[in-house]
Amino acid sequence: MRTAIVAGSTGLIGSQLTGLLLEGDDYEKVIVLSRKPIDIKHPKLDNLVVNFDRLAEYGDALTGDDIYCCLGTTIKVAGSKEVFYKVDHDYPVALATVTKSFGAKQYLIVTALGSDKNSSIFYNRVKGEVEEDLKKVGFESLHILQPSMLMGPRKEKRQGEEIGQSVMQVLGFLIPKKYKAIESLKVARAMLALARLKKQGIHTHHSADLQNY
Repeated sequence: MRTAIVAGSTGLIGSQLTGLLLEGDDYEKVIVLSRKPIDIKHPKLDNLVVNFDRLAEYGDALTGDDIYCCLGTTIKVAGSKEVFYKVDHDYPVALATVTKSFGAKQYLIVTALGSDKNSSIFYNRVKGEVEEDLKKVGFESLHILQPSMLMGPRKEKRQGEEIGQSVMQVLGFLIPKKYKAIESLKVARAMLALARLKKQGIHTHHSADLQNY
């Protein structure tokens, strides 16, 4: 029985990915990690309410084949750089470490276009650091997806992103494919499609490539 584990299922990409996993035939069980119970019912769904600061304590409840990490926040929502770093770096790395110890083979994570551990921009630097630290965990297959600005039905309003999306829509034809805004559903589809390949090694997928999904 193949099992998927999803972290960040209430976010833009995570919610759409969870829907794809539940509707498809790739997994008999989909474990969704969340801080609070989610409002989804499905025969394949197992909602595990966790404290992400203490993931190691959940033991073999975190046993799965493929791990999908869609965790992410903003400094505004997080309230500080320290909390942002915890959500966007520490939690994904802890999830990788624990699930790898229980036999997970694949790890797929959404970071961002421009991620760079040496960047002077805090956001990009954190995304780059999490990528580098995940490479050290030792998964048979690691897929890093780096989308540009995301388009889609967000639950929370982000004024800056709304303005950016409007500009992208009007001037999109002038913007190189690498930087074009991308529909969140395309990223969710890409995660599932890449997992199906079971391709060993470390693979980075840029936003221009993700547009094809």
